Amino acid sequence: MEFRKIFDTIPEKFDKWRPKYNDDTFEFIINHTQLDCRKAVLEIGPGTGQATEPILKTDCNYLAIELGEHLFDFTKRKFKNYNNFHIVNGHFETYNFGNKKFDLIYSAAAIQWIPEQIAFSRSFELLKNGGFLAMMMMHGDYQTPNEALYNDIQKVYAQYFHPEIPYNQKMIYCNAVNYGFIEFKEYRFYSKREFTANDYIEYLGTHSDHIVLQEPYKSKFFEGIRTAILNHGNKIEFNDIVILYLTRKP
Repeated sequence: MEFRKIFDTIPEKFDKWRPKYNDDTFEFIINHTQLDCRKAVLEIGPGTGQATEPILKTDCNYLAIELGEHLFDFTKRKFKNYNNFHIVNGHFETYNFGNKKFDLIYSAAAIQWIPEQIAFSRSFELLKNGGFLAMMMMHGDYQTPNEALYNDIQKVYAQYFHPEIPYNQKMIYCNAVNYGFIEFKEYRFYSKREFTANDYIEYLGTHSDHIVLQEPYKSKFFEGIRTAILNHGNKIEFNDIVILYLTRKP
């Protein structure tokens, strides 16, 4: 199974444990792109909607394209009460959008699964002149708030984290300018999270390279992480950074 399809096996768990993006991020995007009921928006790979509802609340004409069949079904039910919510099940790379053009195309930790040439060239093609492409992801720093715990967790990773297929997805976001985009900028927004040992194990179980971890390593890995957190007061803190890349079609 492709890494990007793994999340489709756990829609309920994914929805419960994957973090929502903070309000400051959406406030900035909405204000910067002047989203309102006159604007058309496309979200690439919404998952179960971690970055969806604040955009829906602008009353924009919202469309999402989701690859996973189970994620598509889950998210369609989740937002069924929004009249401006529309979602299709398909590949962004090949889906026929007809004559649709968008004022904003955005992705929260999804566009990196698409080959760069297709991701940027199709986004450019689908945007109206002056339209924006927004790409965001969350980086969780748990080393700074709990150094000793971090070191113990790294020992568990070194001993037991040996996935058969390593995660190697990477996108060079600033390359968007090579496909016609202009005014590429990076913005950062900050927030915090805190987990107990059991909750953190549930959250880790929604990461693609952790889901595919096999025995005899998998159970020992998760138990090792749980034990490390319990030994440090049953609490792990995160300093989160939402990284937003914003660029525009001329």
